[in-house]
Amino acid sequence: MRIKSLVSSLALSCLIILSSGSAYAMDSDCRGLENVSCVQSNVTRLVTGLDGGSGSAIGPGNALYVPETNTGKIWRIDPRTGAKTLFASGLPQQIPGVGIGGVMDVAFLGGKAYALVTLVSPDVGGSDIDGIYRIDGPDSYTVIADIGAFSTANPPSTSYEIPTGVQYALQTYRGGFLVTDGHHNRVLRVTLDGDVSEVIAFGDIVPTGLATLGNTVYMAEAGPIPHNPQDGQIVSFNLQSPNEALVASGASLLVDVEFGRGLRLYGLSQGIHTTGGPGTPADHDTGALVEVNRDGTFTVITDGLDQPTSMEFIGNTAYVVTLPGDVLEITDVAGPPYGRFH
Repeated sequence: MRIKSLVSSLALSCLIILSSGSAYAMDSDCRGLENVSCVQSNVTRLVTGLDGGSGSAIGPGNALYVPETNTGKIWRIDPRTGAKTLFASGLPQQIPGVGIGGVMDVAFLGGKAYALVTLVSPDVGGSDIDGIYRIDGPDSYTVIADIGAFSTANPPSTSYEIPTGVQYALQTYRGGFLVTDGHHNRVLRVTLDGDVSEVIAFGDIVPTGLATLGNTVYMAEAGPIPHNPQDGQIVSFNLQSPNEALVASGASLLVDVEFGRGLRLYGLSQGIHTTGGPGTPADHDTGALVEVNRDGTFTVITDGLDQPTSMEFIGNTAYVVTLPGDVLEITDVAGPPYGRFH
């Protein structure tokens, strides 16, 4: 199936320790990036063996919560030990043969967990709803917003092939959510009552990860095929006046953006894309964690990552989820001030 987007993150039970503590092999040539300096941090595998890694969130207990796209599960991971416990299951799974979709991201709002599910609807051969699911228990949920129905009834101005779209990231915002659609090239706002509206639309830029600071929204752009470094950008906009402003560019196939310690702003580059069509991931071992500089460039914190998809920060440590199913721990991220964003 041809998809014009990147794509490619209660009771606890089933305690499993999967942390290997092993060093993570990296190439340190900063491939797939432009106008950057390159500094390596310490990287280890905290967890391995997830059946398809996607989004992530920091939730109750300051733990990391990671969706498993191929199984319809969400795992709780102790960031100190790598202990993995099953948080939720029974959500729609990725449809075999599609390559992406299922539970793409997770977020917490008002003490409840919410999952973003995509590419499971009838237009791609599924039988479920593309939208936001509230987690009601370890194996129960309620669909609170049918994003696929909204997208079908309100098609984008850019060309598309999947009426329901390909939703990528879920971000809490003022009592509701923001959602990127990497196929329909827009950001949606979703309320807890299930109302869906378009916030801002773009050309073929493939919006991916989101972060917020006050009223300002920061968004990563993978850029169109072939995902050239200059097309990998971080932009910002305000919902009261949704016109994007360029923050930084020069990292290929950006899939996430987050604030770290000291309001340093970081991007996650999935890497070089030399094989496969739209919807296929970057080449193995070409991803990078990058920091945004004041002059709109990036400093590479760590490169050689294998198809990263999302990241979270706890203190000075970044936790990166990868498509092959690893959770990486990157320590001492905020070193000398190469170019503090704020």
